[in-house]
Amino acid sequence: MNLSPNFPEDPAMQQLLQLLHEEIGLPKHKAIGLHTSLNFDLGCDGAEAKQFMETLEQDFGVDLSDYDAYRYFQPPVFDVFLKRRAKGRGDKIPLTIGMLYLAIKTHSWDTQTLENLS
Repeated sequence: MNLSPNFPEDPAMQQLLQLLHEEIGLPKHKAIGLHTSLNFDLGCDGAEAKQFMETLEQDFGVDLSDYDAYRYFQPPVFDVFLKRRAKGRGDKIPLTIGMLYLAIKTHSWDTQTLENLS
């Protein structure tokens, strides 16, 4: 794995990278950094994204009460109700490794704080 310079190497980041590798897969020849996004750079979406975030919540104790999957990902399956709820959300926002790392460190998903990292 090719990590960008100044990439955190603490146990929380090591666990996060392991989870990303197991659940989504990490590219071998592309540099991974805090600005690498799950949805755009790693191609995570739908059911895979839902499973990943559930595992993040369970494994790291992150409170996802402020997390809105539709800001970042398409619904896992075609569902008229879900599509209607997601409609009007505009373009998807990158969900980055840096956002996940901060959420793990603070044990909470604060959308405004995390999205202002970019």
